[in-house]
Order: sequence, then structure tokens, then C-alpha cells
Amino acid sequence: MTRSPATPLPPPKARRRLRETAALTQTQLAERVGVTPATVRAWESGRTTPRGRKREAYAKLLKTLAEEETVQAPEPEPKLEPEAKPQPQPQPEPEPEPKLEPEAKPQPQPQPEPEPESKLEPEAKPQPQPEPQPEAKPQPQPQPVAAPEPVALTPAQAFDALYAFSAPALVRQTFLLTGRREQARESVERAFQAAWEHWPEVARDRDPVGWVRATAYEYALSPWQRLRPRHRHPEPPPADPGDRTLLNTLLRLPPRHRRTLVLYDGVGLDLPETAAETEASTPATANRLLRAREAVAGRLPALADPQVLHRRLAELASNERLRAAEPPTVRRGGERRARLRTRAAIAFTVALIGTTALTVRTAPTHYEPPVSPGQAVRGVPQRVAPGALSDEELELRQKLRDQVQDGPQRLSPRLE
Repeated sequence: MTRSPATPLPPPKARRRLRETAALTQTQLAERVGVTPATVRAWESGRTTPRGRKREAYAKLLKTLAEEETVQAPEPEPKLEPEAKPQPQPQPEPEPEPKLEPEAKPQPQPQPEPEPESKLEPEAKPQPQPEPQPEAKPQPQPQPVAAPEPVALTPAQAFDALYAFSAPALVRQTFLLTGRREQARESVERAFQAAWEHWPEVARDRDPVGWVRATAYEYALSPWQRLRPRHRHPEPPPADPGDRTLLNTLLRLPPRHRRTLVLYDGVGLDLPETAAETEASTPATANRLLRAREAVAGRLPALADPQVLHRRLAELASNERLRAAEPPTVRRGGERRARLRTRAAIAFTVALIGTTALTVRTAPTHYEPPVSPGQAVRGVPQRVAPGALSDEELELRQKLRDQVQDGPQRLSPRLE
């Protein structure tokens, strides 16, 4: 054994054996000693030897592991007692007995002796072996605990659940904004179709119902709705005179005030949430709410109390029989609309490409300057048809004819 001035160390193989007996990894042992796993690997292979404080800590840890091994060693030894159970006192067996007596000091007591014998008797009879069966029975018991895991819904199932949960209420709320039943239903359907097109975004949203509600309100209050032929034909008002008066009062409010009043007193949102959904500041939202309440209370003094106003808005929305379409119908309508838009975009792109190709094919390859427009020239006598010659013209013609047209006289000039 390698010894140091302070504490001895076992051989490298014994070091590794002690670590493996204690069920420790090299990383765990390195953390306890305060070194790296590579250092422990070198110590166990014998390449290096610890020194200084690391040696003392390593030696003390190995000593502790060796003591734990010696303490755990007598545990398998009492299992040898069944060999001593048939106590007919055979000659080969009394030899190990004196070795076991000094190690197991509690043997002189009469009481502990029957206990290990009774415990070892079922272990010595391997024939029945009922023990593995009860051990296997508790294993399936924890499985039902993990069974109630939430089942993952498909996107279509999640959309249908959201639509079935919130669509009826959204149609009633949108009716308070528009006063038109068909327009409220169409606005909610369009909002859910937009939600289905952007489903990954809506599914991760903290408030998917708020996302759909904001989209439905924007579509219902769009000024382009006034240009539709349907807007020119009013729908029948509610049958109850009180509901009719309240609905007319709401429709007389500005769209922003009406939306703020419906969200705060109708839906029940708080002021910050109402401000966030209407894309306004909190003071501006509070001002709109106060003005809307004053306008409603000025025409209907009984609704000055916010609680009464909330109850009347709920009654007005509930008295109307507003039905929403089925979720698959809305989904298919949104998918059909998306396909039409995609096909229209593809057709437009193809037409643009064809027009560009035709232009490239027929365009000139060189520059041709344009012809300047004609301009009238003044000061030039007009051309006239030939007529009778004057005396001067006749004399000139005769002179030209009389003179020689060729010859040396035409090549050498002379003085006249």
C-alpha cells in the first residue's frame, strides 16, 4: 500500500473498487474531494498520486468508504445461518461458527436468534415463490395515475370548442352595436374565419375570445357597411317598446362610445381591458364611457345606475333569438374564401407575367427618334404651274442655246 506521511492510500485498483462498491461515479467522488473527474480517473489508474490537502481529503473519503463496506459486510453473512439451521452438529459446519460468533455479538441473546431463523425460513424455500407476484401487482397501480393526462386536441377540434363556447354570446353583443341581426351574425362568422386563418397565433393568445371579439366589432362597425344594399333596408325592431327605445338610444351614440359602453357595461370588462381592446388610452376610454352613460341616462333616466344598465343590456341581447352557424360550416366557409383569394392571386400573377412577357417580346430593340411635327415656312413664293415665258426668259434661253456648251472655252476663263 502507498503510504503518505499523514494518511495511507490503498492501491489504485482498491480505490476504484471502493468507489464502485459505494455506488459513486467519478464525477460525484470528484465533487466530494474538490477536484475534476479527470483527476480522479488518473488517481484510480495509478498515473498520478494525490498530494497535499487533496491527498488527505481523498484518503479520508476512501477510509470512510472502506468502513461503510465493512459495516455492510455482515449483512450477507447472516444469510449463511440457514446452513447452520440443520443443527445436527455436522463436523464441517462448527468451524465457521466460532468465526461468526465474535463478529455477531448479539447471538448470545436468546431472542434475536429465532427472528432471523423465521425470516430466513421463507427465503430458504424457493418452491412457492409468491414474492415476485405481489411485487408485480403494485407496478400497474401507479399507471392509472398517469392515465388522466390531457388529451391533445386537433386544431379543428380546438376551433370548434372555442366557437361553440363564445359564438352565441358574441352574436348577441354585436347586435347591440349594429342593431341588425344578420349583420351581427355575419360579423362574428367573418371574425371566426379570420381566426381560423391565423389559428397558430390565436391558439397561443392569452385571450382568444377577446381576439375574435375585437375582430368582429371592427368588421361590424366598419363604415363600408353603409355601402351595402342590405344596409338600405332596415330590419324589424324589437317587439318590446322598452327594448326598442334602448336599442335606438344605443344606435344614436357614436360608434366609439357605443363600443366602449357595450364592452364595459355589457360584457363586463374593466377599464384597462376596455381601453386595450378599443386601442385608446385609459383616460380617453373613461371619458367615452361617461359621455355614453350621460347620453343613455338623459333619454332613459331609469338606466342611470350602472347595475341596472348592465342588466337591461343583457336582457335586450337575450330577448332576441340570434343563432350562430355550426362550427364546421364556418370553417369550410373560411377555407373556401381563402382558396378563392389564393386562386385570384395566382391568376393575377399569371396575367402580370404574361403581360410582361408580351411587352418584352414586342418592344423595339433600338431607339427610333420620333418624327418632329411639320411647321409652316413663310416667305417662300408659292409654286405655280409652268406658263408662257416672258421676254427676258426667252432672251436668256436663246442666249444659253447659242453659246457652246462644251469645249475649251468653257474650261479656260477669259475676259470679255
